[in-house]
Amino acid sequence: MKRNPKELEATHRTLSRRTLLLGGAQAAFVGVLVLRMRYLQMDQADQFRLLAEENRINVRLIPPKRGEIYDRFGQILAQNSPSYRIIIVPEDAGDVEEVIARISNLVPLDPKEIERAMAEIRRSPPFLPITLADQVTWEDISRVAVNAPALPGITPEVGSTRFYPRKADFAHVIGYVGPVSEYDLSRLTDPEPVLHIPRFQIGKVGVETKLEQVLRGKAGAKRIEVNSTGRVMRELNRRDGEPGADLQLTIDASLQGYVQARLGSESAAAVVIDCESGDLRAIVSSPSFDPNLFVRGISVANYRALTEDLYRPLANKTVQGLYPPGSTFKMMTAMAALEAGLIGPEETVWCPGHLTVSGRRFHCWRRGGHGHVNLQNSLKQSCDVYFYDLAIKVGIDKISAMAQRFGLGVYHDLPMSAVATGLAPDRAWKERVHGQKWQIGDTVNASIGQGYMLASPLQLAVMSARLATGRLVAPRLVRSINGVEQTGNPGEDMGLNENNLHHMRRAMFAVSNDRRGTAYGSRIIEEAYRMAGKTGTSQVRNITAAERAAGVIRNQDLPWERRDHALFVNYAPFDNPKYAVSVVVEHGGGGSSVAAPIARDITLQALYDGTPPLTAYPSKDRARIEAQQKRLHRERPDIKSDGRNRA
Repeated sequence: MKRNPKELEATHRTLSRRTLLLGGAQAAFVGVLVLRMRYLQMDQADQFRLLAEENRINVRLIPPKRGEIYDRFGQILAQNSPSYRIIIVPEDAGDVEEVIARISNLVPLDPKEIERAMAEIRRSPPFLPITLADQVTWEDISRVAVNAPALPGITPEVGSTRFYPRKADFAHVIGYVGPVSEYDLSRLTDPEPVLHIPRFQIGKVGVETKLEQVLRGKAGAKRIEVNSTGRVMRELNRRDGEPGADLQLTIDASLQGYVQARLGSESAAAVVIDCESGDLRAIVSSPSFDPNLFVRGISVANYRALTEDLYRPLANKTVQGLYPPGSTFKMMTAMAALEAGLIGPEETVWCPGHLTVSGRRFHCWRRGGHGHVNLQNSLKQSCDVYFYDLAIKVGIDKISAMAQRFGLGVYHDLPMSAVATGLAPDRAWKERVHGQKWQIGDTVNASIGQGYMLASPLQLAVMSARLATGRLVAPRLVRSINGVEQTGNPGEDMGLNENNLHHMRRAMFAVSNDRRGTAYGSRIIEEAYRMAGKTGTSQVRNITAAERAAGVIRNQDLPWERRDHALFVNYAPFDNPKYAVSVVVEHGGGGSSVAAPIARDITLQALYDGTPPLTAYPSKDRARIEAQQKRLHRERPDIKSDGRNRA
């Protein structure tokens, strides 16, 4: 049948379009194949040639640079030092024991380290690198690199390790780092891959652990090419990680070193806080230890020596240690009574040397008593009976509330380990914790900082700063992060009656500057730097009636652990407070004879920003102080300061 010419033309056009589309698709497909073949055969020829020779591409994490830590003036406190190590990848090594035997002929390996590495190899995935030797020399690294073809799976690496140049001065503040342990990993639900890097170091205590996420940074990665023997052929590409942030603390390293040296061999703690900003200028626990011992794993002998020391060098007594505040607490009892309007500053109480309450006799430290005493004289001479009487009038709940208002029995949020809350007990606390009702005798004991009352040296320094300023001064330890200033909190007004604070400050001034004051022997002579303070002596044992009748045994005649704690708190200058200081000497005896001289010396060192002139001391002490200054400078030349007025 003859077809219509128009139909033939339409059919022809349809077939032409289909042919063109099909041809175009085929041409595009062939073009893609050609380009891909060109890329594989020409651009990637070298890589595939190496892979054909049993080379492998490995991806390895790059440890981030840990942030460094500085003092308020830029002195380095925690830094990163180069560290050479030798690692092994079991799946690349093949016969692990044979490879270890070979490398042992080149580099001296500790048998214990080999045993540890083998145990780690058995419990770890075969692709995970394991450290065989750490802190090896450059010569050892060179020998391993030269013999790499005969050491499959072995890689020499250059990493970094933490070093603390100030050693014991900042051990309790900064803490230390150490290799990631199984325990560390077990505490995390989803550990970051970087934590599996051989001997990767993380913070264990102190600032190092509390600000771990800030200091650690983020890992990078690199793709490397290794041949069949495990030798690295080349690095294909690299993605650098994010370094950790650098920290600047509020502490003055020079003052910190001086305080550490001044406390000497005492089991003690001292805190210096800036009254204006709350910056901690020094926070020292004694005795201390060298944190560098822990970085690579402390020996059993060294660790035993630290844990068995009676003076507990591992404990941070400044924030972790809790002590009965003794007579340093009397300002809280007095403030509670004054604010409640229950007493006036000139009202007197008769002190015959004791007060009988509910048939029980509570003694004053002075056996013969103090006679008639008002607020100032009671603090100046530290009369106990005055505060017994005061506490009965005001009650424990108001005393406890006032103590917490001044920073006692509350948690101060600092990036330090084991910061204790302390205890300012009230009726509800005893009922809740002990299931017993509060007794009036408990109130009498609490009035002079004994009984259940507990405070840390940090809290006592905060209390002193708040007494000095009338503001809610809050302690601060971190000044800046990566150069960005951290906002401080100068503290709002406490809302207390200024007249009451004035009477309290005048009484504390009399403690240090009146001839009958308990701290008169440790006064500051320089008029512009006169200090206000309060001594404290807290008992750690009960004195029986029989012992009191026969004569209380002197502290020096008792075993060390049964002696009283010595305490002192102060601020200076009196008329323009700059620093507040607290000192606690464990089982030191009397606060006036032991803690007050230490606190006075620390206060002057802070005020003068260096060695104070002898004219700042009472004339009778100058020869002794001069000898002390020379000894400290000889032992610790790093604490010398030219006394510049630094911020």
